[in-house]
Amino acid sequence: VQLQASGGGLVQAGGSLRLSCAASGRTFSTHNVGWFRQAPGKEREFVATITWSGGSTYYADSVKGRFTISRDNAKNSVSLQMNSLKPEDTAVYYCASGRVLPATAAVLMQPGHYDYWGQGTLVTVSS
Repeated sequence: VQLQASGGGLVQAGGSLRLSCAASGRTFSTHNVGWFRQAPGKEREFVATITWSGGSTYYADSVKGRFTISRDNAKNSVSLQMNSLKPEDTAVYYCASGRVLPATAAVLMQPGHYDYWGQGTLVTVSS
């Protein structure tokens, strides 16, 4: 599976962006998918995740109510709609996938459980 993240850019605080993660490979539809981000000088942190069927989603407290993760298995893609962006959302955003088991929130939030990673897309939110 190869992942390609896109959709990043420069936006003012309060604005919106939609990130996309396009995947190649027939097994993507069986993978749980997560979005993580890494700001300069900080560790990579969990943002949001969605299970393979789309039946469950989990969010970091810092983005809950502002970000929405969704997927379209027919198109091998996962999206992250980001609204009400804040300067502290500035980071490189990565999508990751894998048959993360068990698919519990605690496990899905850990980057080490994912097998495949995209190259990242930069989101910059100006104040």
